[in-house]
Amino acid sequence: MVKRREDLSTPRTRRSLALSYDSDMFGSFSESIARFLGTARYLVFQTLLIVVWIAYNLLAPRRLQFDPWDRGLVLLTLVLSLQASYAAPLILLAQNRQERRDRVQSENDRDVAERTQADTEFLAREIAGVRLLLSDGLTRDELRDELASLTAAIERLGHRLDEVQSTAGGTGDDGGTGGTAAGAFAPAATTMSTSSTVKVE
Repeated sequence: MVKRREDLSTPRTRRSLALSYDSDMFGSFSESIARFLGTARYLVFQTLLIVVWIAYNLLAPRRLQFDPWDRGLVLLTLVLSLQASYAAPLILLAQNRQERRDRVQSENDRDVAERTQADTEFLAREIAGVRLLLSDGLTRDELRDELASLTAAIERLGHRLDEVQSTAGGTGDDGGTGGTAAGAFAPAATTMSTSSTVKVE
């Protein structure tokens, strides 16, 4: 008779026999093995081991040989096959971990490049705006030239007034009025030119 469970509110969990292990530690171990297998030291060590193995089984007495030559070096072939069967998955695992690291690094580099490009474009726009502001404003030399031309125009106008006053001849009240206006305008022009020159300097 099948025993009935008392608690039926939760589903029955299936028992698993999966092995738990630290993937990071196992990955580091596989990378160290793969790194050692790809060195010249390992090739030299393996070559010396195979040479000593074959030489011993050829030159040693028959009763001391553990892998005779006439049997085809079966034990050596088995050892090398086991080594290849374990080395290939370890190398693939190390390559997969390196590929994941390279992908993460490339994503980080792309993000940094995008931020750098955005910052560079922002600085370029700011520099262009500053250049436009500087080009729109007057420089000190341009302001001095404008004031000098304005002073020369005022002086020419004063000379013309003097000529008008001299040609009028000073006859009657009109002549007196023209002379007075010209005399009043000339000091004002001289004062304006002097003050503009002092401000520019």
